[in-house]
Amino acid sequence: MASETYERSQRTDMAKSELLPAENQTFLREFSKLMQCYQGALKVASTQLEVLDAELRSSNAHQPIHYMESRIKTPKSLFDKMRKKGFEINMRNVQRITDIAGIRVVCSYTQDIYYLYDLIQKSECFRILRVRDYIRSPKPNGYRSLHLVVTVPVHLSEGTLNLPVEVQLRSIAMDLWASLEHELRYKSDRIFSEEDEQKLLSCAETLAVVDAQMQELFRREEPESEMEG
Repeated sequence: MASETYERSQRTDMAKSELLPAENQTFLREFSKLMQCYQGALKVASTQLEVLDAELRSSNAHQPIHYMESRIKTPKSLFDKMRKKGFEINMRNVQRITDIAGIRVVCSYTQDIYYLYDLIQKSECFRILRVRDYIRSPKPNGYRSLHLVVTVPVHLSEGTLNLPVEVQLRSIAMDLWASLEHELRYKSDRIFSEEDEQKLLSCAETLAVVDAQMQELFRREEPESEMEG
């Protein structure tokens, strides 16, 4: 039932976006099947992270993962990104996009981010394809996060696929800024001035200072914590 609902939503999304001719049923079938595989990849990655979180909760009083969110790109969002990159919409190019499946992991402190990154590196479930560290090297607008593209195995009747999943690791403070910046920039008709951009950057820098201070307080409270590093 869930599969049928998802396929219906895909058809509706594609029809509304007018990105595909209605007669292109072959592409639609192949695309829908691939999206189901990405849903499987998302489940595998999410489950493994949940297992790590449960283990850490049972063995340590500190809980590094505050919460997690996951999503699969809608067809419209995916096709818009492909067009922006200048890709023709076909199955080969769809598989060039590495953030079709995505997980956002929000951690309590910055040190938790790198601790989880170390565990992901050691895990047999994940193979890291790419790392972009926007914490040590923030984006010009102030955005901070650790972006990983990992592959996870999806076992099918025909064999095993290794599909990419983007994992974004942020602290609570980083997520606060990113969520509000997205709300202001993309969910309103406001045109940002240079002064607005500077204010956003200033807020990001202020929150980074708060992040560091809160982490220092935590370290004083838990001097023996295994999370330090």
